[in-house]
Amino acid sequence: MDQRSSAGAKLDAAATQADTALPRKATTRRYGVLAGVSTVHMLNDIMQSVILAIYPLLKGEFDLGFFQIGAITLTFQLTASLLQPVVGAVTDRHPFPLILPIGMCFTLSGLLLLSVAPSYPVLLLAVGLIGCGSSTFHPESSRVARLASGGRFGMAQSVFQIGGNLGQALGPFLAAAIVLRFGAQARPHVAWFGLFALLAIVILLQVAKWYRSHLAQRPLGHHAPPPPRYPAPLVRRTVGILLVLMFSKFFYLASISSYYMFFLMHRFGTSEQLAANLLALFLFAVAVGTMVGGPLGDRIGRRRVIWFSILGAAPFTLVLPWVGLGWTVALSVVIGLVLASAFPAIIVYAQDMLTHRIGMVSGLFYGFSFGLGGLGAAVLGLIADDFGILFVYQVCAWLPLLGVLALWLPDVRPPVDDGR
Repeated sequence: MDQRSSAGAKLDAAATQADTALPRKATTRRYGVLAGVSTVHMLNDIMQSVILAIYPLLKGEFDLGFFQIGAITLTFQLTASLLQPVVGAVTDRHPFPLILPIGMCFTLSGLLLLSVAPSYPVLLLAVGLIGCGSSTFHPESSRVARLASGGRFGMAQSVFQIGGNLGQALGPFLAAAIVLRFGAQARPHVAWFGLFALLAIVILLQVAKWYRSHLAQRPLGHHAPPPPRYPAPLVRRTVGILLVLMFSKFFYLASISSYYMFFLMHRFGTSEQLAANLLALFLFAVAVGTMVGGPLGDRIGRRRVIWFSILGAAPFTLVLPWVGLGWTVALSVVIGLVLASAFPAIIVYAQDMLTHRIGMVSGLFYGFSFGLGGLGAAVLGLIADDFGILFVYQVCAWLPLLGVLALWLPDVRPPVDDGR
């Protein structure tokens, strides 16, 4: 406890010194820009979640095992994760607004290829292209959301992320309505989702226009990144704790997002379409939790939200593998609500600590979340092949207990000015 108090005192002193060095400046909230990046986030994640929804279809068409299903997720998540910190670090120094619509062109290409891929390797190439599009979208859009926030960083991050969560929830519904109902001949209908990519490109062209105008209007001194706010050892230790918490959250979520349909179909004998709809219900709960987490962090502090949302999910995850269908659905909704509230708080917490590296830190945490999801899907696929899908949920149930590490997070406050 003494170490935590000492670290907190040092952090508060560093924050006070850094904030007094920053000029006070009123910022304007741009609701149109926030709505634009949130809408595209929704469209982007609708297209991505279609991949998850057609897993049973791909499993049958290509005669895949659970490990090969996990490898599809791993391919997507690695391309979506490894490039994100690189894109963010480069654009921290050399802003490039047009990277947003250009990246969405990769997603469009991947979707069209996914609809006609003749073999498993080409299937992996298609999801890799979709991942490349995601890797350019997330760090820059997160930066744009912060710039348009008017100082309410948590609210803006939640608005941005709610679009993604809604997209993840709508994806299975739309996949069931547009693709899965055609049975064995369904996969070519994935190409219809290319219309979402075209709409996203149009919106991102307008966002890029505002972003370029915002860059042109900044004072000359604001073109350079601000100095670091906190000592490097404190930053490294704090980021390390955040990454462990991200591991517990996203490794568990990988068990649901990638294998929830299989779990419901195997244990309770549900139909493919019912399982897809119940997955969508869980993802809607995640969307609501995301919307709550950011503003709540603005009000009561992000550290408290992070601590409650991860550790607070543990009682429900521990019970989930042992109950019937009704309770399984109810508990998964509660888990989605509670766990999801952590991510906007974590992102803004890290951005507040590393204001001189907004793009890099956004890319790092979004990329790390994607990478963990992909790695989790592959590892859990191996476990499911050897020990069964129920065993996966029994093991993963313990992961949220790592949330106790949030007690060692210092109290990071947002900077006085963030007009950059």
